[in-house]
Amino acid sequence: MNDSKYIISIDKETVADLPLISYEGAITLVDSAAVAHAAIRALRKESIVGFDTETRPSFRKGRLHKVALMQIATSDRCFLFRLNKIGICAELKAFLEDPAVKKIGLSLHDDFAVLRRSCEMEPRGFVDLQVMVKHFEITDISLQKIYAIIFGERISKSQRLTNWEADTLSQAQQAYAALDAWACLKIYYYLADGSFDYKNSPYRHLFQPVVKKNHEN
Repeated sequence: MNDSKYIISIDKETVADLPLISYEGAITLVDSAAVAHAAIRALRKESIVGFDTETRPSFRKGRLHKVALMQIATSDRCFLFRLNKIGICAELKAFLEDPAVKKIGLSLHDDFAVLRRSCEMEPRGFVDLQVMVKHFEITDISLQKIYAIIFGERISKSQRLTNWEADTLSQAQQAYAALDAWACLKIYYYLADGSFDYKNSPYRHLFQPVVKKNHEN
């Protein structure tokens, strides 16, 4: 599928000019054991879900936080697991380790590393979009840029550095978090069913390798 002469990429200025997308699905805030059990029962009925996490930003060198929020999305609902309040229960751990449920995320190595600060686990059934998009000549690796290339719309990142361990998550935080997980799922479906005509993408261009010049002393 790949043609090594071409790549697909988009610059941040172009992304900034695209129309903003908002999350229109339902959101379930999972902040108790009872709600967590019900959420996992619902998710067990799905074969493919979107996945993302949020961690409280650290502005001090060397200070690391655990995952505060885990988002798991279906096509019309996103469950927001407040892990800083309820932790990772046995059912959620089993779900993350179940290879029968396909979980679509981005930069998953980073997510797994942070999750293991809270719980030892062996995540299975995960698909990393950063790997998948390479087969469609896309060289950008951020969710915002990948979504912009494929759908011509912009995901706002305004809530990224907010406090995900706050007592109450704002509506803006909830919508932001839900959108990221849902967007992963939408991208996967669009690529998997062949809907993305990458050869005719307006962001496809000839790859121009950077030639380093040798300087004489």
